[in-house]
Amino acid sequence: MRKFYLIGFALLLLFDTLGQSSFKLTAIHAQPLEANLGWISRVFTQPWVYIAIAGYIGAFFTWMALLKKAPVGPAFAASHLEVVTVMLVSAFLFHEHITAIRIIGAVFIVGGIIFLALAEREIVQNENRHDDKTY
Repeated sequence: MRKFYLIGFALLLLFDTLGQSSFKLTAIHAQPLEANLGWISRVFTQPWVYIAIAGYIGAFFTWMALLKKAPVGPAFAASHLEVVTVMLVSAFLFHEHITAIRIIGAVFIVGGIIFLALAEREIVQNENRHDDKTY
């Protein structure tokens, strides 16, 4: 089961990060932003927009598969790890700066996910102990 979660969340991060990064590439290549048909045409002639859509479709199906087995609270928190992966990819691809505040935020996100996972494991262990005593 652990392998299922690791592969599932790795795929979810991959798809989410791919989607966000591809939307950014679409926005860069479709500039300038204008509320007209020319801009819409520039958006939909960029291959990155279709990669972004594919990323979100992949993320959707991966998320649905994960939710069949994963507890919602920790899974929802873990799905937000994409904020960290997008930040890292953006630094590499788009030369965006990773500031101290962003690093602190990333640490809090990862820490929160770890604490929620530990809490969920403790709940499951307590339930298993309770079930063992009732038989």
